[in-house]
Amino acid sequence: MHRDLFHFNLPDLLANFIHVEQVIVYTYAFCIALGSLVATLYTKWSAKKDLGIELSNSFFYMIFIAGFIGGKLFYYLEKPLFYWNNPSLLLDNFSGGFVFYGSFVTCIPTVIWYLNKKKIAILPMLDILAITTLIAHCLGRIGCFCAGCCYGLPTHSFLGVIFPTSNNISVHPTQLYEAIILLYLIIFLLIIKKYKSFNGQVFILYLSTYALCRAFLELFRGDKRGYIIDGYLSHSQFIAFLLLIISLFFYKKLKQNKLILK
Repeated sequence: MHRDLFHFNLPDLLANFIHVEQVIVYTYAFCIALGSLVATLYTKWSAKKDLGIELSNSFFYMIFIAGFIGGKLFYYLEKPLFYWNNPSLLLDNFSGGFVFYGSFVTCIPTVIWYLNKKKIAILPMLDILAITTLIAHCLGRIGCFCAGCCYGLPTHSFLGVIFPTSNNISVHPTQLYEAIILLYLIIFLLIIKKYKSFNGQVFILYLSTYALCRAFLELFRGDKRGYIIDGYLSHSQFIAFLLLIISLFFYKKLKQNKLILK
């Protein structure tokens, strides 16, 4: 279950991004850190430009901690018996092993609580954070590709990649598929944000469009993870469908101006 740098069929420069006297900076961790930095800078800039507020660093520390806990917790819950029998692996926190939806479902209520406490407009800020999330997620998926996790089903396509964890089998690079989709979603939502008709529109569209994309991409995922219905409905698909239903409900309410949030 240890996720290491890939060192196969790809340049050593990527495999060992920084290696000085046995001190290794994992490409996965680097991409997560880079994504967090770019996302933070975008959020600070947008909050000042759109809302005229200066977000404190504590806001981002809080999001990082909530996302870290949620992402790890959901990862452990995918195979609880395995980690129960191998508790030492619980401490292997920085070489990989996160569930995006785990981070998401812990971050959102935490963010709403913080914004309400600080009397910051919730819906406009969520519109900003939708794009923030996509930025961090996109770079994070590139990190997944480098780490050899979250890969797809076997394929004979020219797109296939062999990872150490794929048992020398060529598989779909679903990490890159998702990174490309996320990049398109960033562009799409930036356009929507410029012409949105109501606050919260960008965030709700993010929830619904990503849920659809994720449910589809799960059909190509080949790494063994947990299922709600074995072989048919994965944990991520289940959460995606729930978020899709919730987002459609709130989109209708917000568009009709029947829901008011401070």
